[in-house]
Amino acid sequence: MSFRWGIAGTGAIANGFADALGRLPDAQLVAVGSRSRERADAFGEKYGVAPRHRHTSYEDLAADDGVDVVYVASPHSHHHEHTLLFLNAGRPVLCEKAFALDAGQAADMVAVSRKRGLFLMEAMWSRFLPAYVKVRELLAEGVIGEVQSVEADFGLRFPADPAHRLFDRALGGGSLLDLGVYPLSLASMVLGTPDRITAYGTLGPTGVDEHVAVLSGYDSGAVALAQSSVRATLGCTARITGTEGCIELPFLMHCPDELTVQSRGVTERLSLPAAREGDSGDTAGGGLHHQIRHVQQRLHAGETESDVMTLDETVAVMRTLDTARDQIGLSYGRT
Repeated sequence: MSFRWGIAGTGAIANGFADALGRLPDAQLVAVGSRSRERADAFGEKYGVAPRHRHTSYEDLAADDGVDVVYVASPHSHHHEHTLLFLNAGRPVLCEKAFALDAGQAADMVAVSRKRGLFLMEAMWSRFLPAYVKVRELLAEGVIGEVQSVEADFGLRFPADPAHRLFDRALGGGSLLDLGVYPLSLASMVLGTPDRITAYGTLGPTGVDEHVAVLSGYDSGAVALAQSSVRATLGCTARITGTEGCIELPFLMHCPDELTVQSRGVTERLSLPAAREGDSGDTAGGGLHHQIRHVQQRLHAGETESDVMTLDETVAVMRTLDTARDQIGLSYGRT
């Protein structure tokens, strides 16, 4: 069975996703939606989308009966609106992270998908990469003992441009939704929902969070420290420490190609390429094909959500983001 995909958006992540679709024999890119005829046509030409399926509105994409599933790649500020548009048109949805602006929006999206019996998942692609799959296996096997802490950061310095979406409060700009969601999602994967949260942050001239640290405490005694920044380049690494050792994720912790595992005095480095598979030199999409394959497997099985990135966990992570946002005085220009 082949799945016919439509993509809502034509930005960088949409292009990466389209590249990744080309790696899977049972996936087809058949439609694109954009608010610009020029961008829709350019994207369509690049990826072989027929002119009649190059839509200049998301409403037209939603009405395209040649589409089996939609990938929402619009800005954070539009995820709620666009996901509901496609769900209400009867289309399963993979929605780019961060899933929404807040937990209220996320819960609304989940409620509609469950009411309509349609698949919905946050595109937290890291969860499906070989390194993250291996982390879950190692933890389940007790290789590092009982987890005591998760430390992760993701920060890249961007020029402070008020016209860029990263510095636009109305579009959900700032470090938390773009970058901080990765270390917070890792902590959630390892430790679950925190019982206590303390956040510190710096807001820039446009009102977005430019540097944030979130300390989470758990009744088990474990702690997690997540940092994100668009003001400074951080180490972009992660470390999961247990009573018997640790697992280290190297630079670009959200898409690592290897893990370093220290357990009971023995250190091992595991090669787990994110983009390559087997002997193939193909790296198109940078590893996004893993999550696409997972979505298609769930759809083929008739499931309406992921068992790896569950909807309940997505909403829980959004609540953590909400708490951190409230504590540092950040809003997204919404009432």
